[in-house]
Amino acid sequence: MRSLEDIVQFGQFDNLEFIASQIVAGFITGLHRSPYHGFSVEFAEHRVYNTGESTKHVDWKLYARTEKLFVKQFEEETNLRSYIVMDTSSSMLFPYQPNKMSKLHFSVYCAAALVHMLRKQRDASGLCLFGEKIEVLTDVKLNSTHMQMIYSHLQSLLKDGAIPLNKSTSTAEVLHQLADSIHKRSLVILFTDMFSNSNTDELFAALQHLRYNKHEVILFHVKDKAMEENFEFSNRPHIFVDMESGREIKFSPNEIRETYKQKMAEFYQQLKLRCNQFQIDFVEADINEGFKEVLLPYLMKRSKLY
Repeated sequence: MRSLEDIVQFGQFDNLEFIASQIVAGFITGLHRSPYHGFSVEFAEHRVYNTGESTKHVDWKLYARTEKLFVKQFEEETNLRSYIVMDTSSSMLFPYQPNKMSKLHFSVYCAAALVHMLRKQRDASGLCLFGEKIEVLTDVKLNSTHMQMIYSHLQSLLKDGAIPLNKSTSTAEVLHQLADSIHKRSLVILFTDMFSNSNTDELFAALQHLRYNKHEVILFHVKDKAMEENFEFSNRPHIFVDMESGREIKFSPNEIRETYKQKMAEFYQQLKLRCNQFQIDFVEADINEGFKEVLLPYLMKRSKLY
């Protein structure tokens, strides 16, 4: 599995598809060396033959070698429809430091890797980028031209200044709009740091709207755990700036660290309980822990669905 430092170095290349392939290659190599080595991650142009279906496209040469029935899958076939939905508000720029992976960049690399995996598995994908409203919403397709368009949208988010400061988000409103826009059952993969103008009840009402419409949902809660959850700032006066509103406050972290950690723990516990209630997969995606935290839960989710 390639490290975050490796990926930051890859950033000098203007080819997100190449970076995505490297992330996936490293992940698959690590997967086969891990306790999950039995997990199916076969990326061939075949699928297992289902008893009773036509034998027209059975690969008999492969059967002769493996004594297992596989059906040739063609370009127009798709098993799964997926929307990758990404929060592009200013808070996703944290930590706002040169040469350090931000929540936004982490999400972009994860999304690109998922697009690569979906393509290899003959699954169709679409992209939704949002702040206070939906900014990009593509169709769900499988062809290579469509994939290049998605990579282009994602690549643009890596450019300096692509996301301005003081850009807020209305996650609940956007998810309601998305639920009304998706007319076929899909897997919705949401990347967000959960900082929004929407309150928690509004957010979960929107997520429930997606579930009511029969969509499956994975919520990747993207965060810098050390800073945003454990509040590991040095004990000296700091000026903390709300990246979405521009509001500033000055204090020493030790003054509120324990209270802050308690409140955040309560918030995360509520998120987990509500997601469990609505049968939404909730995954904590710490930007300091690598891409396995995102790719493995996706594969596990897909294996349950198909």
